[in-house]
Amino acid sequence: MSTKQGDVGLLQDPIAQQLLQSKGPAHLAYNWRDGTPRVVPIGFYWNGEEIVMATATDAPKTKVLTNGSKVAVSINRDFAASKILLIRGTVRADTVEGIAPEYTAIIHRTMSEQDAEALLKEAAHLYPRMTRIFIHPDWVGILDFETRLPSAVERAIERG
Repeated sequence: MSTKQGDVGLLQDPIAQQLLQSKGPAHLAYNWRDGTPRVVPIGFYWNGEEIVMATATDAPKTKVLTNGSKVAVSINRDFAASKILLIRGTVRADTVEGIAPEYTAIIHRTMSEQDAEALLKEAAHLYPRMTRIFIHPDWVGILDFETRLPSAVERAIERG
């Protein structure tokens, strides 16, 4: 398996696999209509090929995240951010009736069974439809600050 930054094969790395199953939110970066950048924390589900996010059909991001949009995602393990998965990808979006199955999976992964069921019951009343945002990885990077460092740090070490 290649460990070169940018190679989507990095998704098979144990660090990437851990982060893709983490309970915390991902951070989704995209550009608004006027070109200004936005970053939003959002729950995610890894289906083995794509990151899937589910949101209200009228959420602001659904106005600009359409098929073919380019986005960036970061997922980190903890506050210290010692392990970070970086993904650049292409969006595919659709809308489903009721609660998206991926949203249900996100909630069950991140909450206790009792809390998940309570939230999903309430969500069913709030979201008669949901928009799913599928992100197909085009570029993947991992920073673990042990074997993989930011490129500027690697260059500084080489110069030093």
